[in-house]
Amino acid sequence: MLKDRSGRGYDRLGKEAGVSGSSLHRYCSGLSVPTDYRVVHAFAKVCGASAEELRELHRLWALADTERDVPAATVKESPEPAAETKAEPAPGPATRPTAQPGPEPKTEAGAGPGPGAGAVDDITPGRNVGTGPDGEPGGNGEPGTAGTPRRSRLPEKLSPRVAVLAAVAAVVLVAGLVWLPGMNSDDGSPSDSGKLLYSPACRTVSMGQHDECVREVQTLLARAKGRLAIDGDFGPETLRRLTAFQVLAGLPATSMADEATKEALYAQKVTMTTWSAARVAKRIREVFVEDPDTAVAIARCTSFLDPLYVLPNTNGSRNWGVFQISDARLRDLGGTPRRAFDPDWNIRAAHRLWSVRHDFHDWPSCEAALKASPTATPTATPKATATAGTKS
Repeated sequence: MLKDRSGRGYDRLGKEAGVSGSSLHRYCSGLSVPTDYRVVHAFAKVCGASAEELRELHRLWALADTERDVPAATVKESPEPAAETKAEPAPGPATRPTAQPGPEPKTEAGAGPGPGAGAVDDITPGRNVGTGPDGEPGGNGEPGTAGTPRRSRLPEKLSPRVAVLAAVAAVVLVAGLVWLPGMNSDDGSPSDSGKLLYSPACRTVSMGQHDECVREVQTLLARAKGRLAIDGDFGPETLRRLTAFQVLAGLPATSMADEATKEALYAQKVTMTTWSAARVAKRIREVFVEDPDTAVAIARCTSFLDPLYVLPNTNGSRNWGVFQISDARLRDLGGTPRRAFDPDWNIRAAHRLWSVRHDFHDWPSCEAALKASPTATPTATPKATATAGTKS
């Protein structure tokens, strides 16, 4: 929409936005998602996007960037088995009985599910069709070991379906044991800790994951006073909170729940309690006496006034705290990520950056968004925008 409204071609827009025309064409065509929001912002600016459009673009880019890391579903619903068209190959060299009428069933090796099927699809329909109630061969009318025919208690047409459902139920039951808190060893015996994250199913908990392991991490973060939704989905919000927790715990910011992080989460010795947004805004006004309203708007744009906000950059660096001070700027200011989470230090450090030129040039995206709106005032409070923050 922005490209069409600009009336310019991809090459010209790309030169003005600092990206190749072919890359811009892929982005506008939906063939790929930019790895850096700044590309989106620059393109939108040269197309004359309004402040509201810039905020909406960032929201949409964040959603698309998250979806980029979500793995495709691997488990597919198993189709209804058809006993008339498929038969299980004989398990051993024993000869198939000849008492049953009709042609010999096919026993090709390829009768099972095709490649790429999920765990449910790997269960071959009719695996136990030839087994009687006492574990003897002869179910479904085949002769038993003594030559006595055994009949299924259910109609013959339903037997394969029942066999599949029973097998599926068994797989689900066995798989479910993995998720039981307290199961740590491979043989299903209770672990000494009785904690889910120590189970084999939770060896890794990282971005894009969606399961009970993620829900456990989120629950423990919330118990440490971290503000986040508990939905079992490891997305950007969980990544930010987990990274903040690791920094506060004195651990490397690995962006995943590794063994050291699991221990710290269960120890519950780290608190993520911090200032409220109202207190942050009040302190910003006290420090930025020269332009308090714009300073509050910039901070709201970068971090939503959240002292523990973290934003990763595509080059591996991160931005930290209320004013999203980058790793490079932290080195210049003699700070650390943990120190950047102190809202008072962060605000005073941002004022030192502002004092260099008495403007907000270190926050170009937010400053541009405020200036771009024809109705923007110094007291503007963008609702939903987050940028790369200070220069990296």
